[in-house]
Order: sequence, then C-alpha cells, then structure tokens
Amino acid sequence: MEKNGRTTGWNTHGGRGLSRRDFLAGSVLAGAGLAVGSFSLAACVDPPRETHPGRGTMKTRRLGALEVSAVGAGAMSISGTYGPPADRAQGIRVLREAHERGVTFFDTAEVYGPYTNEDLVGEALAPIRDQVSIASKFGFDIPAGGSLNSRPEHVRKVVEDSLKRLRTDRIDLYYQHRVDPAVPIEDVAGVVRDLIAEGKVLHLGLSEASAKTIRRAHAVQPVTAVQTEYSLMERAVERNGVLAACEELGIGFVPWGPVGMGYLAGHMDGSTKLDPKTDLRALFDRFSPGNMASNRPIVEALTRFAQKKNATNTQVALAWLLAQKPWIVPIPGTRNRSHLDENLGALEVQLTPADLHELEGALSGLMVHGGRMSAMHRRAVDPAV
Repeated sequence: MEKNGRTTGWNTHGGRGLSRRDFLAGSVLAGAGLAVGSFSLAACVDPPRETHPGRGTMKTRRLGALEVSAVGAGAMSISGTYGPPADRAQGIRVLREAHERGVTFFDTAEVYGPYTNEDLVGEALAPIRDQVSIASKFGFDIPAGGSLNSRPEHVRKVVEDSLKRLRTDRIDLYYQHRVDPAVPIEDVAGVVRDLIAEGKVLHLGLSEASAKTIRRAHAVQPVTAVQTEYSLMERAVERNGVLAACEELGIGFVPWGPVGMGYLAGHMDGSTKLDPKTDLRALFDRFSPGNMASNRPIVEALTRFAQKKNATNTQVALAWLLAQKPWIVPIPGTRNRSHLDENLGALEVQLTPADLHELEGALSGLMVHGGRMSAMHRRAVDPAV
C-alpha cells in the first residue's frame, strides 16, 4: 500500500480516466514469481529454439500461438516520451539493426507521436515485413483529445489508418491499449475477432488489463499476449492475478518498462533533471527527485549483483524477466546502437536458481518509493492492475 507517496512491498495502484493535456503528453504508455513452475498450455507448447538471422543468434519464445524473438524492440522512445524524438533516420537504422541482430518482434502504437511512430516503424520494416511480427495498439480517440474509445466502429476505422502507416496488410498483434469501461470487453474482442477473420489482424492483445477482463475477452477471442509494466521494481502482476491468468489460459506476457522506465540502468539519482515538456517520467511520483534519491539502494543492490555476473544493470534486469517464465518477452526500447547491444547482451546472462534467490534476498528488504504512474494515468488503467 502507499503511504506518504511511498509504495511499500513492491506495490502499485490503478485507476481510470485520461485528460486531453496528459493524453498528448503521456498516453504513449502501453507501453515477467521466480523461474519455478511449469506452463502447460499454448504459450509454451514448443521449447524455445534458436534462429540465425543476419549476424545474430536469437532464441525464440511463444506468445500464445505467435512465435517471436525472446527479446523484442519497443519503438516508443524513438518518437519521444523519454526525451525529445530521435532523428528519424537514426531510428530507422536502429530498428533495422535490431532485425539484423535477430529481433523479430517490434512494438508500436497509434498514440506514440501520435501516429509518427507507426509511420517510422512501417518505413523501417517494409523491406523485411515478412520476416517480422509487428504489434500495435488501439483504444484512444486521438482527434477527440485522447479519450478512451474502443467502440467497434472506431476500432474498424483506426485499424485501417494503422495499416496504412505501417505499410502492411496485417497487424500481427493488435492490443487494446487501455480498457474502455464504456464498451464491454466482449464487444472489443468480438470486433478484433472479425478483423482476424478478415486477415487484417492476426492476434488479439490486451494492455494494462485486469485478470477478470483478460478472462472475459479470452472467452470470446483467444488472447495471445498481455502487456503490462513489469520489472524488478514493479511487480504487481505477480500478486493481482494477471500472470496467473496468463499461465492458466496459455497467454504470453510482454513487460513494458522492463528496466524500470530506465531507472534501473543506474544513471539517475536525486540530481537528475527531467524536462516535463519532453519526458513523461517527470509527471510520475517515482521519478521525483526525492524518490529517485530514496530508490538508489535498489539500484546499488542491483549493481553489486550485476558486477558479480560481469553484466550491466540493464542486462540483469532483462535476464531476470526472461528467467521468470518461458512465455515472457520483454520489449526494451532504445534509439541508439550501444543500448541495443546492451539489451541483446541480456540473452547471454544466465541466472541460476541460486542467482535468482540471491537477487531476491538483496532486494526483499528494500522499499520502492513512489507510485508507478501519475494519479491521472492510473485512472486509465483497468481496476485491480
């Protein structure tokens, strides 16, 4: 629970609603217990195998029936969100480099930009479209100021717009970006089911949905993947039934913010200045100067562990997620080559059960200070997430 702005016991909170001001600044968010336990359904029917595209060697995992690289690429930050947008040509080069290194799973959304990120991803991946899986998202009415809108007629319109920007005839994984309380989830799953029948969408996904909503949607159209924030700092999905529902139903899980929205990398502290005009994190309590200073013991514990593994904090944070379940696929985002190398280096970090136990012990007594989102952003999250 939260006391005086502090979140204890790795806790988080959820809520509803979204204003025009903060939609334009922040609705871009969309966007992995220990490694014990088995998964008996479709999310891990086949053991992970390796592919050898380009220069890289990449293990693959299954999100429901969708097979993708074990680590994906989140494109959101290329178009801004955590600072000013990157140069477009640079963003395209990084995405193509990711594919050359074996990444086959790319994540975007219509609200990233808005629109510009889908367009960039479309251009970057057009020459290799049949070699990759593209995930995008719907659920906001951007012309109306960013209010939630998952009405079937709206979904039918925006999917056409996304297909054009992405330069493709199908979206491999189409997430509802945020649950719309005004539209029954059965209606949302139903319209995506129709789009799947038409070949415009291949798989249904949900983002920041509760276990109850996931089950209701899955009863209408099988859900392939659920995307929710999950990291060493943000572990609510372990307690609120979301991961359990995914395991039971054979649904893959895609953590966004897998490195604590960048905080766990270790380069931020109480003196870090975030520009509220360009960096969404400046709106979040967890990224206030006081809370960034108070959370440093978490980073320091992670750093000590990473040094023993001859790895970086980022690599351990990603390896930890990969070790939780075989149907978890993190999507770290980057706009430069060095960070891409670092992210993919996580695949070489093998955490043993003893390692996981040691890391849990190092972090178990530490408090996470600050909620994961602003109060207004929490209002747009399905209750119980």
